[in-house]
Amino acid sequence: MNAVDINGVTKTFNQGRADEVVALSEVDLTVGDGEFVSLIGPSGCGKSTLLRLIADLITPTTGTVTVAGKPAGAARQEQAYGIAFQQSGLFEWRTVLKNVELPLELRGLSRAERKARAEQMLALVGLEDFAGHYPAQLSGGMQQRVAIARALAVQPPLLLMDEPFGALDEMTRERLQSELLGICATTGTSTVFVTHSISEAVFLSNRVVVMSARPGRITASVTVDLPSRDEAGRLSPVFFEKITEVRQALRGTPAARPTEGAAAGSDAR
Repeated sequence: MNAVDINGVTKTFNQGRADEVVALSEVDLTVGDGEFVSLIGPSGCGKSTLLRLIADLITPTTGTVTVAGKPAGAARQEQAYGIAFQQSGLFEWRTVLKNVELPLELRGLSRAERKARAEQMLALVGLEDFAGHYPAQLSGGMQQRVAIARALAVQPPLLLMDEPFGALDEMTRERLQSELLGICATTGTSTVFVTHSISEAVFLSNRVVVMSARPGRITASVTVDLPSRDEAGRLSPVFFEKITEVRQALRGTPAARPTEGAAAGSDAR
């Protein structure tokens, strides 16, 4: 069963009004179980809109969205995904531990269960020693790690991330990229990741999905198979080859063609 299936999705805002905007047009996308897929494209192309459709924060104008074989609305009600945004969205008046516990509270878990699970997630992101701290006492990178721990607290099969490292410095960003890959490998979580960074998309992803300018369409799907997902991987020839391939796809040059695997429902033509 796929983590995400998007079929024929169009999203129009303010439909029928003078300020109508077609954000997405006839998008088809499949995210396999355990797959890490990044969405990349020019600003305003609908990357975040697509992520919000998967999360059922908005609904499609036409087409269908399913998560783990269920309608997106049912998946949201069952908390079948975790979500993290560019801003950590932590509650300043709650400790780190209590922030991570929040989705578990909403699920009705007991105090002991919440505490044990939250401590487990904080250990996973390397912040077990900061459980009693408040967000204002943490660096931006540490706050994002708390947000990731919170998103993973309900042990969702799917993680949705909207530029979670966009506001961080380059060194912190690269460190958190590596930590995120380690977490996903440990948990087996499928991930849909929105980014503006080509190098970030290539380093993190099994597949980079390239979108056109508005109305957003999927124009290419680039499979990435690095020799390793570490510093050596960043310096490998294939890393730079894939960066070039994604850049060409974004520019729409003739050399940019979807790689094998794109035929598995990943392109909308």
